Order: sequence, then structure tokens, then C-alpha cells
Amino acid sequence: MARILLVEDDAMIREMVQLTLELYEHEIVCATTGVEALERARLDAPQLILMDVGLPLMDGYEATQRLKADPVTRGIPVIALTAAAGQEDRKNALAAGADEYETKPIDFDRLMAKMETLLQR
Repeated sequence: MARILLVEDDAMIREMVQLTLELYEHEIVCATTGVEALERARLDAPQLILMDVGLPLMDGYEATQRLKADPVTRGIPVIALTAAAGQEDRKNALAAGADEYETKPIDFDRLMAKMETLLQR
């Protein structure tokens, strides 16, 4: 079991991901904006962050860059989540500091495998 920060502005997607991850006995903390994600990451000390890239106020790319620049949060693995499946989107997510990348709709078997790998580091 791990504490996961789920950063997603779409309520339906957030609820689906949260319920699925709770089935795997993870503790889920949620944020709906990049700004809130920065605050929650510092306050809740998650072991992994699932970061939507299309967020209001501050997109997931910038939020990830800021998380990775902060000595308190830089070690937290980030998996970027996006509906865009192009190579450029993957490149941008990794360039921003994301450790992994997953497209929507989410393949939960693949996501869980990526999460497991990052949590074991």
C-alpha cells in the first residue's frame, strides 16, 4: 500500500482512478489543479504522483517541473496522465521531469505495473 497523490480536474476520471487504486489498497489524496498539487505534495508526502497534464491554473508540465525543482518533493516519482497519445506529448512530459507517462483511457494493468516499478525504487 502506498499514498498516491492523484492530480485530475475531471471529476469522473478522478473518481474512477481513485476507486480503482483503492481496490489495490492504496491511500489516495486528490488535487484538482497544479497549484493544489504542489501544496498537497508538500503536506501529504505521497510516495507517487499521478499528474494529469491538462490542468487549470497551472498545467501538469509546469507542476511537475516545480515538484522536481523542490528539494522536498523532487524524489517523488511522477506519472504523467494525458489523453494525447503522440510522441511529442510523451517527450514533453519526460522533459518536464515525469518519470513515466500513461495515456487515457487508462490501461490499469499497465499503469499498475509502472506504479509498482516506481514504488520499488
